[in-house]
Amino acid sequence: MRDHPQGENTSHPDVWTGRASNRVQWLLALFGAACVALGVELAVDSKWTSGVAPLVMSVVGCIAAGLLVLFGTLAFVHVALKVDAECLEVRCGHMGLPRRRIPLAHVAGAEFAQHVSPRHWGGWGYRWRPEMGTAVVVRRGEGVVLQLWDGHTFTITVDDAEAAVRVIRDRLRSGAAR
Repeated sequence: MRDHPQGENTSHPDVWTGRASNRVQWLLALFGAACVALGVELAVDSKWTSGVAPLVMSVVGCIAAGLLVLFGTLAFVHVALKVDAECLEVRCGHMGLPRRRIPLAHVAGAEFAQHVSPRHWGGWGYRWRPEMGTAVVVRRGEGVVLQLWDGHTFTITVDDAEAAVRVIRDRLRSGAAR
């Protein structure tokens, strides 16, 4: 799901930035916030007659589950990819965490993937599968697959992935020419 057209050269012609978003994650975050609100409501206005222990367990459980869902989903509402002359930087969510910086010297090649699916990676988020490598998947659709010199792959869902692949390949060629 896309919010904005991406793949545009923003601050400097030598820097390519792209982004992918998933609005469905906001619904999950809303569910997490509702769990937190339920926990607070139970703590403030509870008339439980069966004792304090079940009440405390319910309040703590609701708040903990809600915070886990809330922050877990907000971390992967979007992913941003920045490619400059020396590295690629992948940042997730509004705080930019988790973040991964990959020097171009560690990249052997880049391929365009037309169909990256959360289902193939085991869901949304920062994923690792031994047979497939590592990925940051925030939505279904196009992405960039990096082949690293250590034999691993790293996949990122990003809008205008074809442009990202072109830029990465250009950077790799110009780095090899130096």
